[in-house]
Amino acid sequence: MSTANQLKIAIGADHAGFEYKEILKEFLSNYEVVDFGTHSLDSVDYPDFAHPVANAVEKGEADFGVLVCGSAQGVAITANKHQGIRAAVSWLTEIAKLSRQHNNANVICIPARFVSADLAKEMVETFLATPFEGGRHANRVNKISC
Repeated sequence: MSTANQLKIAIGADHAGFEYKEILKEFLSNYEVVDFGTHSLDSVDYPDFAHPVANAVEKGEADFGVLVCGSAQGVAITANKHQGIRAAVSWLTEIAKLSRQHNNANVICIPARFVSADLAKEMVETFLATPFEGGRHANRVNKISC
């Protein structure tokens, strides 16, 4: 993994998450951000953006992923189809933190219709800054993959 300011972040959203994706891209300007779309408010299918983000993280082309849709469920379900992905839906900062500490999540999924933009920024910041604790949690995380 890269050092803190050199982290590469893959980001994607559907139409419901487009505005938050744009806000988060600006918020993450100290990082290298790769935007996998969407690039407008036009209706789209969330898997078209969740799969490229998950692929980038799974292949090591990005350190972390950020996905945004209305509920975050669709992008999380899609991303979690990838063997090397642990995508976590977060609606509170503490959940974002615990998903890193205990689950070694590598993709955060934001429900744009249920959190404020400020909370989304806070959760992403916490997610990226929180290390995996390892220890007893590592054994559990190692049992996730099939």
